[in-house]
Amino acid sequence: MLRSGTIHRHLRGWLLALSCASLPAFAQDTAPPTPDEAAFARSLQLREQWMYLTTGLAGPATWIDGERYRYRRTAPGGFEFVVRRVGQAQAEAAFDQVRLATALSPLLGRGVDGRRLPFADYEMDKDGKALRAWVDNAWVRCELGAEYRCARWSESGPSPRPRGWGVVRDLSVAADATPQRSPDGRMEAFVRDGSVLLRTLADGSSRVLARDGADNDFYDPESIVWSPDSSRFLVLRVKPGDARRVTRVETSPRDQVQPRVRTQLYPKPGDAVDIDRPVIFEVASGRRVEVPTALFPNPYEISAPQFRADSRTLAFRYTERGFQRVRLIEVDAHTGAARSVVEERSDTFVNSWWQRADFHDVGRRGERIVWMSERDGWNHLYVVDGRSGRLRQLTRGPWAVRQIVKVDEARGQIWFAANGREPGDPYLQHFYRIDLDGRNLVHMTPGEGWHELSLSPDMAHYVDTWSRLDQPNVTELRDARDGRLLDTLERGDASALFAAGYRAPETFSAPGRDGKTPIWGLVVRPTHYDPSRRYPVIESIYAGPHDSHVQKKFWPFDNQSSNERLIGAQALADLGFIVVQIDGMGTMNRSKAFHDVAWKNLGDAGFPDRIAWHKAMAARDPSYDISGGVGVYGASAGGQNALNALEFHPEFYTVAVAYNGCYDNRMDKLSWNEQWMGWPVDESYARASGVDNAHRLRGQLLLIVGEQDENVDPASTYQVADALIRAGKDFDLLTVPGTGHGVGRSQEPIDYIQRRKFDFFVRHLLKRPTPAWNARD
Repeated sequence: MLRSGTIHRHLRGWLLALSCASLPAFAQDTAPPTPDEAAFARSLQLREQWMYLTTGLAGPATWIDGERYRYRRTAPGGFEFVVRRVGQAQAEAAFDQVRLATALSPLLGRGVDGRRLPFADYEMDKDGKALRAWVDNAWVRCELGAEYRCARWSESGPSPRPRGWGVVRDLSVAADATPQRSPDGRMEAFVRDGSVLLRTLADGSSRVLARDGADNDFYDPESIVWSPDSSRFLVLRVKPGDARRVTRVETSPRDQVQPRVRTQLYPKPGDAVDIDRPVIFEVASGRRVEVPTALFPNPYEISAPQFRADSRTLAFRYTERGFQRVRLIEVDAHTGAARSVVEERSDTFVNSWWQRADFHDVGRRGERIVWMSERDGWNHLYVVDGRSGRLRQLTRGPWAVRQIVKVDEARGQIWFAANGREPGDPYLQHFYRIDLDGRNLVHMTPGEGWHELSLSPDMAHYVDTWSRLDQPNVTELRDARDGRLLDTLERGDASALFAAGYRAPETFSAPGRDGKTPIWGLVVRPTHYDPSRRYPVIESIYAGPHDSHVQKKFWPFDNQSSNERLIGAQALADLGFIVVQIDGMGTMNRSKAFHDVAWKNLGDAGFPDRIAWHKAMAARDPSYDISGGVGVYGASAGGQNALNALEFHPEFYTVAVAYNGCYDNRMDKLSWNEQWMGWPVDESYARASGVDNAHRLRGQLLLIVGEQDENVDPASTYQVADALIRAGKDFDLLTVPGTGHGVGRSQEPIDYIQRRKFDFFVRHLLKRPTPAWNARD
């Protein structure tokens, strides 16, 4: 007796054979079927349908003290927050989630499910009786006593003065002028009306130490730093940069009929930044010590200066405008004399993104300094002799240190994250420990996957959470002395997710433009993939040089970000496509040479590597159909990449959807763009510009922009539209009122924007009709 599924397969095969018998072999339709309205609905609902089908998938742990730690894990129908103690067999509920949901509902104006609380992490008050979480773009605080009560929350006291992208203070906002108390509790230093003052707390008397501050050369009251011995303090003197403001019109506010005008401090490439100079004041004499600026004459920024533990010197990191030089500068606190302890210099860029330029003092006087550098072609750890400046390399090889996790002076060890040292995928993050003398490098996170590690405050234990695209999360407690496994805390179960049709993306690598460097990516196929069919290919692109971007961990439900996470790719694939993500040259976490491709060259976006990867995949897989061109979509830097695909490689990419792109790097934020495109602004900015190259566009383009984009000036999109119109190019433009940078991805109306993207690719790449949406009531 045949089962119904077998009958259907036999019937389908018979009908297919019958239909094909009457057609020439070359006319057989191997394309996916036309998606109907139900198919669109399934794709739009896929995230909600699959989101809660796993259990025991834990997030990274947060230690409460040396014995207790907390984490969130998936549970039937949602998530649960738990607390665990070292040696404890079972986790306990961190709080009553149902009661918390009940308390949150009236505050948020909607029903809240206790299994699906609207936050993924939280902070606890010191007494453990209340938590704070970021919900709906604001902080809430919930008391966890006999009654659960929630209210909007903001930190008490003045807020720090905001800075436009970290480089220009917003002088329209008052600074926090709270006096800063000395470590010995006897004095307070503060800035008032352009003067620097010192108050003796015992009798309340004050002295004016400087009175020459001015609007165009002021003392920053938020920058005061005391020496540990209370003998002196430092304050930054500031020459303010350009106060460029971007103006946006909110056309359709929900609380009034008329439009509203909004402005934002928004420095752009080439604008003047704030110039900070440290000034030291001696308490006993009131003497002012100026620090000569010869070693930091043209700063993009100087890091917050910090006194060394012995109070004799202070140090800060100087990043030169243009990002081609970084110095660690030490200043004699008594004389103000400055010297460069160590310098990084590059003909392209010194990568100061994330923690790559971090430094850690070892010893009271900075006798040794832990430093990171790409000077041998890979990002590695060094120890710098604080007196002579000589460097001793601690790690080496064709792999990259990602961050310093902990410098344990007591044990003479460094904990750090790195990728590329273990066999297999070179992007998988692992954690290591090494002695400060460069000996005893120990791999602390066995298990082939992406690892996230949390060290206990007493350095006795750590929690390692790891996974792979095809391996659900495993959470382990280990002994920090030797990495010994003490307990498997959680082992994620995704069997119900797989039973619902989820298939793990495939990992694939192929040589890039040079014919030898492996380029890594992933492949998402339709849930009901049929290898006998031919599927058009769409690339989800994000080539920002500040990181690598192809997902490596299992959890497919990350909030849809600029490069659309896996469920967004799966939803699109289920309409009849194969969707891929690729990290080409110019992105981070490989060699310096791999990264340098981006230098003054953001228009490249790794396209030669991506195209080689696509062709290799097509040669390997007959269902991978790139014969009619490849589709591409992305947001922010990915939006720029998507537009550039149709301008610079229209023979390969033929359909693009671009969200909120930084299409011309001269229009975008100063900080991100000068890091990769350099300073001063030169012709390289024009070469990469989607505006200046609009006349090159071929293929089908949909531009989507949120009119209130706070990350990328929305005028960047309209300038592309203007250039395309002047060039006589056809394109589609969707402007979404009231939304910002996350339009259609993390901000409503998500379903509408995603459906418009789906429509665009079905019509122009799959070349099939889409439902008549306006025919519905």
